Amino acid sequence: MTELREYLEFAVATAHEAGQLTLGHFQTDVTPDFKVDDTPVTMADKRAEESIRHRIEKRFPHHGVLGEEYGETESNSDHRWIIDPIDGTKSFMRGVPLSGVLLALEIEGVVEVGVVYFPALSEMIFAASGRGCFWNGRRCFVRDTATLERSFLSFTDASSFEAYGRQQAWQRLLRAGYYSVGWSDAYGHALVATGRLEVMLDPIMNSWDCGPFPVLLREAGGYFGDWSGNETIYASEGLSTTRTLLPEVLRLIREE
Repeated sequence: MTELREYLEFAVATAHEAGQLTLGHFQTDVTPDFKVDDTPVTMADKRAEESIRHRIEKRFPHHGVLGEEYGETESNSDHRWIIDPIDGTKSFMRGVPLSGVLLALEIEGVVEVGVVYFPALSEMIFAASGRGCFWNGRRCFVRDTATLERSFLSFTDASSFEAYGRQQAWQRLLRAGYYSVGWSDAYGHALVATGRLEVMLDPIMNSWDCGPFPVLLREAGGYFGDWSGNETIYASEGLSTTRTLLPEVLRLIREE
């Protein structure tokens, strides 16, 4: 537990530093480049990841690192840091304040420490296994809504459900819920962990997009994982919800 506290304190400070760095580029009409997969990247993404990697290499030189912009640094350690320097670059480059810094520590294949920091909103959400989930220093929990009928559902890109063969499942969930809104990317999953949404779905996610969320949702009393009920960051999809609603959500996803 002492070791996890050290890692968590380091992760919070590191994410905060990187987030403050990105603010220097925010709402400056920053010009993105476009990667092979047509996703944007800005100088702020690169500088933030460089900052995080430098801090990790200095403090924990034997740990592995996986980052969106600079790939994987191999290591024999069973500790690996997972970095998304700006999750929501499309929001960031248009001056929308919903982008965040994601940092997680995976130990023996399990995410044990997670931090997500939204610098333009001054929101920091963090957790470590067995230590609870905190939102700006206050303990937070998922919402206790009993059914989907009064639930808020969110998503990132409305067109992605059809593109990845999830349109029918998404339509069933929309009909079952009370309200749907595109509070996108990491912010939507963080909203579930802090009790402001009940369901957030992404039919396509990379591992670095997911990094902190298994431990954040777990410690907040909820679930993050794939659309089949498995806690993972490697399924190329993501679902955040409450433990109460998870069976109903999974039933609607599976229904033919």
